[in-house]
Amino acid sequence: PTWQVQDKADANNVAYTTGKLCFHTDYPVLQHPPGVQLLHCIKQTAAGGESEVVDGFHVSNKLKKQNPQAYQILSSTAVDYTDVGVDYCDFAVQCKQRIIDVDSRGQAVRINYNNATRDTVFDIPAEKVRPFYAALKEFDDLLNSAEHKFTYKLKPGDIVTFDNWRVLHGRQSYQSGSEVTRHLEGAYADWDVVMSRLRLLRKSILNRT
Repeated sequence: PTWQVQDKADANNVAYTTGKLCFHTDYPVLQHPPGVQLLHCIKQTAAGGESEVVDGFHVSNKLKKQNPQAYQILSSTAVDYTDVGVDYCDFAVQCKQRIIDVDSRGQAVRINYNNATRDTVFDIPAEKVRPFYAALKEFDDLLNSAEHKFTYKLKPGDIVTFDNWRVLHGRQSYQSGSEVTRHLEGAYADWDVVMSRLRLLRKSILNRT
């Protein structure tokens, strides 16, 4: 299934407005967020609407080096994500995620960060709240540093695909008009599906040779 990213009057998501989209990964509100995201540019606004991406693993490693305590906080604190609304169907989903998900060696394996769906509920001891937000601000500042982010503008016909577990994406704002001025069509794929398709493709190529 595909979904449409364009501004609309009854928007229930910042993505469906002309406003700025801050860096985020999609659907940390799900226990298993989509692994791969594809965006197809159908229509592009003349001014604004530039896309932005940043390597979450690179930024996480940098945070780990310059502030190990901040890294430890973000990789161990469970954050509530909640999303309720109507989009093709009624939905109400909730999940707890660590913003930096790590493996047994403490290495980042998935970034779960989306302020639009981060809940107001935050059930941690009061004395840990300030340290958490200080760590989150340092991480967010690194994400938005000109040194780390890459800005580009999609043209109609362009398709971009990226690792939703690693790459955070965003969008600069643009002017609204009397009609839709920017239109992207998106889709998701899970990593197990992608890898199985790649194995089949590799087998097919080897058989031909």
